[in-house]
Amino acid sequence: MAETTNPGEDKAWELLASLNPGEVCRATGASYDAATGLYAIRSLGMDFLVSARDRMITSSTPGNEAVLTRLGYFFKLSALWYLVRAKDISCTGRLVKLQNVRGGDIFTKGSHTLPLDALAAKYGKNKQGFIEKGAALGGEPVRYGDAGVKLFPFPRIPVVLSLWLEDDEFPARADLLFDSTCDMQLPTDIIWSIAMLSVLIMM
Repeated sequence: MAETTNPGEDKAWELLASLNPGEVCRATGASYDAATGLYAIRSLGMDFLVSARDRMITSSTPGNEAVLTRLGYFFKLSALWYLVRAKDISCTGRLVKLQNVRGGDIFTKGSHTLPLDALAAKYGKNKQGFIEKGAALGGEPVRYGDAGVKLFPFPRIPVVLSLWLEDDEFPARADLLFDSTCDMQLPTDIIWSIAMLSVLIMM
């Protein structure tokens, strides 16, 4: 059994092991193989296998290293709490910023600030690159800003990233939006973790 140094992750593993797999799958859009004891869940265009017994998340999809290693802290915590807490609730299509999520204002200051300026700087003159990166992560273009992509960190938690290109008057700008149901699905700190994952994976 894999050991972690993250109490939040350890608690999620404990809860996941105690849940009925059928109920987890109905709530989250994941699937479960009773023979292997593995949940399969799709995230950012990649397929991941989750073993509650061994406390391991693995993937054979190309590009998974960025998610499991470079961004592993954000992904593992988010994936586990998604499996434990998500509900079978349809998205409304109404988008909200993180600071408008219940309790989300504390995650828009200091070290919790999303690196949206860095994202805007990376793609400020490269609209096509922004769209192509989103597509490579299983996203789809949407009409927000000069360019927008809808990513699916998890099946019931879509994230929209929008980009305004720099011009002679204004610098480039980026924003991140969640469906208004996000705080019905997950605690705010996990929503923030998903936001960080979504921004950083685009960079």
